[in-house]
Amino acid sequence: MRIDQIQIKTNDIQKIKAFYQNVLGLFVLENDQKSITFQAGTSILKFVEDSEFNSIYHYAFNIPANQLEEAIKWCQDKVDLIVLEDKSVVTHFENWNAHSVYFYDQNGNLLEFIARHDLNNEQVGEFNPASILNISEIGIVTENPMELGNQLIEDHGLHFFSQNTNTEKFAAIGDHHGLLILVQPNRNWYPTQIPSESNPVKITLENNENIIELNF
Repeated sequence: MRIDQIQIKTNDIQKIKAFYQNVLGLFVLENDQKSITFQAGTSILKFVEDSEFNSIYHYAFNIPANQLEEAIKWCQDKVDLIVLEDKSVVTHFENWNAHSVYFYDQNGNLLEFIARHDLNNEQVGEFNPASILNISEIGIVTENPMELGNQLIEDHGLHFFSQNTNTEKFAAIGDHHGLLILVQPNRNWYPTQIPSESNPVKITLENNENIIELNF
């Protein structure tokens, strides 16, 4: 499963533009007074302005499986990586065979670079904006993660992520290329103390050559 596009809200288009264009180095596809769209590897990331919006999203970007340390060095003068309880900035997801680092954008959204070692996506050379391969995860907040997951499976032929322990509080739909992370409200977004909130998001997925449009 691949995430082709996500559309989310922001209360400040100019801050978003400055961060994603100038800090992360993403290419601007479209920009007007009310929205801005970026190319993020093979995915599209679109923000729509809503002056009353006052919440955050969590989403992740796949990076080459062999370039986590290079990504950390690249981030040093750009963002403050979130330091974990063990004083490291790297999370090892053993069941997922992946390593991640986390940071915030200028609107407080929680971003993640994740190196998934089960993907054959290694790259040679220095880490740079082109090393951001695609949007690999988007968090969706729902009262009943398992119920929503089963509904997505029934309606669209999707599947639970086999390497995740899916529960009533946390479930994942998809695979290493793209995941919908389903969590209950008020569950803290790892590794922060920020409780999850249900926010509008539009998602375009590609699964088995089928295009799927989802609105939450």
